[in-house]
Amino acid sequence: MSPHASNAPVSPASHTAQAPSLALTSLGAMAAGMGLSLLSAGAMAQSSQSAPSAQRVESTATTPATRQEEALPTVTITDKANRPDAKTTYQATTTTIGKGKQALRDIPQSITVVTEKLITDRNLDTMKDVLRQTAGITFQAAEGGEEDIRLRGFSLQTTGDIFLDGVRDPAIYDRDTFNLDRLELLRGSASMLFGRGSTGGAVNQVSKAPYLGSSSELNVTAGNHEYKRVTGDFNIQTAEDAALRITGMRTEANNNGAGSSIDKYGVAASYRWGIGKKVEHQVSVFHITNDNGINNGLPWIKPRSTDSQGAQRINSNLDPANYYGMASDYNRTEGTAFTYMNTVKLGGGSELKTVVRKGDFKRDLRASTIRLASATTGLNNFSDATAFSRGTQVKNQNMDLIQAQTDYSGKHQLLGLKHEITTGIDFSRENRTVMTAPNAANGGSTINKPNTTAGNPNDGAWVDEASRILRRGNQFSAKGVGTYVQDLVHIAPMWKVLGGLRYDYFNGDYTTFNANAANQPSANYKQSINKISKRAGVLFQPNALDSFHFSYGTSFNTSGDTYSYNANSANTAPESSENIELGAKLDSEDGRVTTRLALFRATKLNERNTDPNNAATRLLLSGKRHAAGFDMDVIGQITDKWDIYASYTWIPQARVDEAASTVTSGGSRKGDRPGLTPRHSGTVWNTYKFMPQWRAGVGVNFRSKQAPADINNPANGIYNAPGFATLDLMAEYAFNKVYTVKANVTNVANKVYADQVYRGFYVPGAGRLVQVTLSAKF
Repeated sequence: MSPHASNAPVSPASHTAQAPSLALTSLGAMAAGMGLSLLSAGAMAQSSQSAPSAQRVESTATTPATRQEEALPTVTITDKANRPDAKTTYQATTTTIGKGKQALRDIPQSITVVTEKLITDRNLDTMKDVLRQTAGITFQAAEGGEEDIRLRGFSLQTTGDIFLDGVRDPAIYDRDTFNLDRLELLRGSASMLFGRGSTGGAVNQVSKAPYLGSSSELNVTAGNHEYKRVTGDFNIQTAEDAALRITGMRTEANNNGAGSSIDKYGVAASYRWGIGKKVEHQVSVFHITNDNGINNGLPWIKPRSTDSQGAQRINSNLDPANYYGMASDYNRTEGTAFTYMNTVKLGGGSELKTVVRKGDFKRDLRASTIRLASATTGLNNFSDATAFSRGTQVKNQNMDLIQAQTDYSGKHQLLGLKHEITTGIDFSRENRTVMTAPNAANGGSTINKPNTTAGNPNDGAWVDEASRILRRGNQFSAKGVGTYVQDLVHIAPMWKVLGGLRYDYFNGDYTTFNANAANQPSANYKQSINKISKRAGVLFQPNALDSFHFSYGTSFNTSGDTYSYNANSANTAPESSENIELGAKLDSEDGRVTTRLALFRATKLNERNTDPNNAATRLLLSGKRHAAGFDMDVIGQITDKWDIYASYTWIPQARVDEAASTVTSGGSRKGDRPGLTPRHSGTVWNTYKFMPQWRAGVGVNFRSKQAPADINNPANGIYNAPGFATLDLMAEYAFNKVYTVKANVTNVANKVYADQVYRGFYVPGAGRLVQVTLSAKF
């Protein structure tokens, strides 16, 4: 019986009864998903053998009261059992971004989930590629190569808002998708869940985990720009309750349509035992190495060479594949993480999960800052002879961290009401060392880079980067402790109320060093912070299809979120933000399509500004800005043959409400629209299986015009990146149950556009990419 044949409200009792049933029926969904993924019959047989074991475990974990509830008729089992897993659908019904596994409909905040199927169908190699498929996301062109992300017009701090399996992930390595099961994007304030962070939200990368059953997948991709990529995913069941999963990646490309080469490899291995038992363990290791080129962008250009100020534009005369950096430029990063996870099922749907991680990360970047050699050059006299200068950007940094967190989630009956309580504590220790390259005057070396011309990209010019002398530039160390409690109370059959509080203690220590031969400490700054974060929400769920919510949350970000202090920032309290959201999650009658809707208002209440009366010792928390708008997702399977993923954000109102009394070239005036906040942004992607062996896909990514962050001042130039839309195509043919070939064309029209923007430069988006993938599943 379809769950949507009945409009009866979901009672607390029936809702509780779903939990063990869902765990059992998800194994059937896994088997169905493997079949749809064309796994061999042998692999399917091994996977299906795990179902009875899971059934035994679930029955031992239930209480007599729960078993009595399970005997009552329910109307949700068939729907959940027939939903395939994240490998074979765009639709997600649960998330782990909110501490513990939760149904999306029970979270009073907007979450967009990008599943492995969408990542595979669109050939998304990096985390940044995946985020481009979510509306409201823009990118600042970071000089250091890191992902500098904006969501709903506000920063996603790369040091505080990106997570790997719920644990904070540092920003100094380049992230790949080869080991991703899915990516979860939480919109709005998240400090009650994760501690220090920004207004925009949080990103959680979910790693592939071992499961009962044995299967393997191998993918080989080739494309233009000498693109070559191989990925493998191997799951091996080693015992009745244990499995090993190994994933790997190797990628190479020459000037991959975005001005830089690619040379990287990665491997991840996880061993999980006690699967389905009361106590479960998992140990894993992850490593990735990148030795890539680096595109440090192109300078903005004036419409006319005679303009002394005013509008600045992107240069649409240049092919997006052009590269004007040095052949000796590079961006080498490494990331290694060892993780131990322990999950204890306490009965009645309660569990205690502990995660401990040790991570080491490195970045060594040598880039050329490309600028117009003539300051008066405009589009009207731009030609192949126009000269570009090539400056120097060096960033060398090492980071190690230790993190530990324990989270409890449980269902309890208190004072006659059902409570879903989540609480936990986490600890982190972060150390970062940054090396600098002093010039000859400070005991180092001075390397001069030759100019080039617009008509001579990829000229092969080379300098000896190894001759640079590196010394310590600064060191940052921090310790953080946080604890939180959250309660979702079922106050009536259709109503739930959420409340949560979190306390954070953060202690940062920052030391700078002289660039001369002595290389002695020159200054030291310290800061200790105690902060409370809040979260509240109301859920109205009239039936099993629809969930409506209203929520409020706060967040804070410290001066040390960028791993540095100065004399002013070390004496400045954290910035504070708040988010208000009214939204809904609506399922179609057959349960195969989910629509998410939200009206939101995000406000940074006290932004840091220079104190004109005491500029030498502190900053003022006098700034204020807000953004308000609407966003939505439509994700699922319209028919058995037609899959859709659509995400859209509209921000009609964004404004700097209060600004510094004196606006510099790096600031926005009161009344300005903040940069990196396009009015419209989003993506639409469809695939259709029009024959048993053939499937085709088409999609569009779009952004309306935007300016760099914190600058749109006529006195210093108005920078505008025009709006754009790019078209992507996909065609797939299945030879049999093992082999599949898929072709992707990204940016079909070779559109020239600014993908990342900054005050001094922009990074063009990738030009046309043509890639063909052969997959084998066995």
